[in-house]
Amino acid sequence: MSMPDPIKWEDGSLYLLDQRRIPFEVEYLKCTNYQDVAEAIEKMIVRGAPAIGIAAAYGIVLASHGGLPMVKEAISRLSKTRPTAVNLFWALEKMERAATDFHDATAKDPGLILKDHLLEVAVGIHEEERRIEKLIALHGQSIVPPNCQVLTHCNAGALATGGIGTALGVIRMAQKIGKAIKVYCDETRPLLQGARLSSWELWMDGLDVTVICDDMAAFLMKKGKVDLVIVGADRIASNGDTANKIGTYNLAVLCKYHGIPFYVAAPRSTIDCSIKDGEAIPIEERDPDEVRTVRGVKIFLEDIPAWNPAFDVTPGDLISGIITEAGILKAPYRESIETAMRIDVNFEDAHWADSYLKQGGSEDGGI
Repeated sequence: MSMPDPIKWEDGSLYLLDQRRIPFEVEYLKCTNYQDVAEAIEKMIVRGAPAIGIAAAYGIVLASHGGLPMVKEAISRLSKTRPTAVNLFWALEKMERAATDFHDATAKDPGLILKDHLLEVAVGIHEEERRIEKLIALHGQSIVPPNCQVLTHCNAGALATGGIGTALGVIRMAQKIGKAIKVYCDETRPLLQGARLSSWELWMDGLDVTVICDDMAAFLMKKGKVDLVIVGADRIASNGDTANKIGTYNLAVLCKYHGIPFYVAAPRSTIDCSIKDGEAIPIEERDPDEVRTVRGVKIFLEDIPAWNPAFDVTPGDLISGIITEAGILKAPYRESIETAMRIDVNFEDAHWADSYLKQGGSEDGGI
């Protein structure tokens, strides 16, 4: 059984794998306009910072029939869907530049077609993300020992990214090159992305995976069953402070106490150099009913308030390193991030990642 593609462009429409239904159903939502895409992002039919950016890019393609005015309308609507995921804004800015440049070019060549141009840009964003994730997985091998018990949080896999995943990409590659990998997925309340999505992805790939409740992590670490924690990210500030799914901060604190390495895996498009530190990262607050229910079943009285921040921020000084396509960034993060953002990454390296998988070994990509 192979992993279904979470994002597909076919016959002029966007198809998004409905991640609310996984693992018990595999069903796609057909999006024919940018409003469909915006609602899919808000309802978490598609989720994960890189995947949100890719979906939004295709959403702009769906708006292109209305010319530059509708493209700008679509950008405004899509930018309001998930405020924490910076990849969304990165992709929208790239699509806006492409649309504006094209509009200027049509003055010289009226025969140019906006939709064709924007589709080429969106596909490029999608393909680039796939190459980036291979490089992240490659660089990440230097932190994974030959026998490793890994704990991960939420879902930073193929479903969240459009490629092999960021955190799960590192784990996948480790297993493929022959390392003995045991993975623990914490359930990740309130929407259970770890239990429903990450465990499913890893199980589909034949990895040894076990699901635990979120509040079991400390005891698991005390028992010596965790050698490494790897998570994804939705936004990284210029000092290394990292916003990720709520509960990530808890794990980082536990790792510090137990002496366990805590790594973040994310593309450079997740780094927001305009933000000084984590205090400036906007944190999305979602419907409290997501906390009140589990898979549609109410678990406490509606009269009792619930609070539902979707993300928390892990301070950079609790992070052992940030694995990117440019290498592994180390503290002090302001300097390493500044250096990494200047690096001209050779994406041809992604093409020999498959050969590297067959050969085994590890590579130290530290910055």
